[in-house]
Amino acid sequence: MARSNYTFTSESVSEGHPDKVSDRISDEVVDLFYRRAIEVGMDPWDVRCAAETLDTTNRVVIAGEMRGPKGEGEVTTAEIEAVARAAIKDIGYEQDGFHHEHAQIDVLLHDQSAHIAQGVDDGTGELKEEGAGDQGIMLGYASNETEALMPAPLYYSHKILEELAAKRHSGELDQLGPDSKSQVSVVYENGKPVRASSIVLSTQHKSEDQTPADIRAMVEPTIRDVLPDGWITEDTAWHVAQPLSIYVDTGGQADDAKIEDAIRKVIDLTPRGIRTHLDLNKPIYAKSAAYGHFGRTPTDEGHFSWEKTDLVDALKAAMAG
Repeated sequence: MARSNYTFTSESVSEGHPDKVSDRISDEVVDLFYRRAIEVGMDPWDVRCAAETLDTTNRVVIAGEMRGPKGEGEVTTAEIEAVARAAIKDIGYEQDGFHHEHAQIDVLLHDQSAHIAQGVDDGTGELKEEGAGDQGIMLGYASNETEALMPAPLYYSHKILEELAAKRHSGELDQLGPDSKSQVSVVYENGKPVRASSIVLSTQHKSEDQTPADIRAMVEPTIRDVLPDGWITEDTAWHVAQPLSIYVDTGGQADDAKIEDAIRKVIDLTPRGIRTHLDLNKPIYAKSAAYGHFGRTPTDEGHFSWEKTDLVDALKAAMAG
C-alpha cells in the first residue's frame, strides 16, 4: 500500500545555469539546421544534428556531427556562432566572466559518419525502417496535483524560477543574475500536497553589497505568489544545511517512517558527513565511469564504499530505541 503521509523534495535550475546554457545553445543549433533546410527546400526528414555544447569562463565549445543543406544553403560556422551568441545574450549574460560579445566560441561540428547514417536513415542498411541514433530509457508519471499534470514539488520549483526570470528580463528584478536554483519540499497528508516545509532559492546577484536578507526580500513575494494559498506557514524553513527530505518505501515490509527517523539519527547526511563516512577524499572515481555506480563490490582501496552494509546494526538499534 502506498504511503499517504510524507515529505517530498524537487529542485529546478534556471536558464542561466551552465548546464541549461549548454542545452539552449545545442538546441539553437538544431533549430538553425531545420530552419535552413525548410528555407532551401531540403526534406526535414534528412536533417541530422547531434550538437553537444560545453561552456565555461568566456568559452563555448560546440562539437558533434550533422547533415544539412549543401552548396549555397549550407549552414556556416559563422551562423552557428551567431546563434550561440544570441542565445547567451537572450539569457542575460553580460558579465566579465561570460559575455555574449567577447566569449570565445569554437565550432567543431563535422559531417555525420556514413556508418551512423546507414543505421538511422530510412530505407538503407539491413533494415528498411528509420533507426534510432541512440537508445535511452525514460521514467516518469503524470499527476493531478497541478493543472500541468506534474508533481507539485517539481512544478512549483520550475514555476518559481520561470517567474523570477520573467521579472529579471522585464527589469522589475534587474538586480538578479541569470543563474539560479530553487528547491521546494512539500508535505503530503492523506496522499495530497498540503504545504511547503522548506524552500531554498539561490541566485546570482549583481551587487556584492546585497545580503541574503536583501535577496530574500526581492524573491519572497514572487515565491509567495507562485505557491498555493496557505502553503507557506510560520513553520516553513527558508534555508537548511541538512537534507530537506528522506523518503523510504519498503512496499509495506516495514515501518517506513520509523526507518526514516532512524536514518536521521544514525547517518550525518550533510555534505561533510557523507564525505567523511564514505571516505570519499581519495582517488577512487575513475572505476565508476562505466558499468554503473551501484551494485558494485567495495574494494580495500575505498572504491564503492557506499555499497557497504556497515550501518545495519546501528539502524536496527535506533529503530528499537
